[in-house]
Amino acid sequence: MFQKKNFYLEKFLDTDIVDLETVKTRYTEYAERLKPYVTNVSIALQNTGKAGKQILFEGAQGTHLDIDHGTYPFVTSSNTASGNACCGSGVGPKDIHGVIGIVKAYTTRVGAGPFPSELFDEIGDRIQSVGDEFGATTGRRRRCGWLDTVILNNAVRLNGLTGLAITKLDVLDELDELKICTAYELNGEQIDEVPANLNHLAACKPIYETLPGWHQDIRGTRRFEDLPELARKYLARIEALTGVKIQIVSVGPGRNETIVLESPFNS
Repeated sequence: MFQKKNFYLEKFLDTDIVDLETVKTRYTEYAERLKPYVTNVSIALQNTGKAGKQILFEGAQGTHLDIDHGTYPFVTSSNTASGNACCGSGVGPKDIHGVIGIVKAYTTRVGAGPFPSELFDEIGDRIQSVGDEFGATTGRRRRCGWLDTVILNNAVRLNGLTGLAITKLDVLDELDELKICTAYELNGEQIDEVPANLNHLAACKPIYETLPGWHQDIRGTRRFEDLPELARKYLARIEALTGVKIQIVSVGPGRNETIVLESPFNS
């Protein structure tokens, strides 16, 4: 096998071959460093829970990049919905006490795929610029649009969300009005769910509610009740449309720019 890999390196990639003994030595050192941490993770987590300690699982990538439940083929190669925390860790579903959905105050997408509420105007450009919307891994410019609660409610169902963390609320500070996509129009009919057929989703037109903007810098706000009334109304509308309580609001990228309304970690 090693000879085969070196053949490809030398003949096809025109690069240096790899010395077997050097690789063995290096990775043996890695193994010794990792050895103390190798264990049955499922049992370790169970014992941690029995000891009264809290465990936080962090999901990677958005719900709709899920290979089974996302907008295939515009997805990643794994399951990103909350249920994968159980499959990946060996923790049973009954031991999950809450699922917090991290949601921007608007909607973004990296790469191709249907995006009904996407903005192609100066507002979309402004959100992209102020929000510094570039893919964390690829560096690609994120597509930006109004908050889409049809997509959000799909994520609420797929993940069993018990709470929401709304991030980047401050990005909307200077907008005169805000829109929330509450339903789609497809072939002249209103639909309230994400269609299973990707071509149908691509053909959907957003149906919007319009709310006034708050035109106030909220980066310095540290208490929910100190947010502008119109900002609080925007958040309240998100709660009403999703049926999920907002537990955290982010008004900036800093650690001290996070407002906790209700601790999501109380079991």
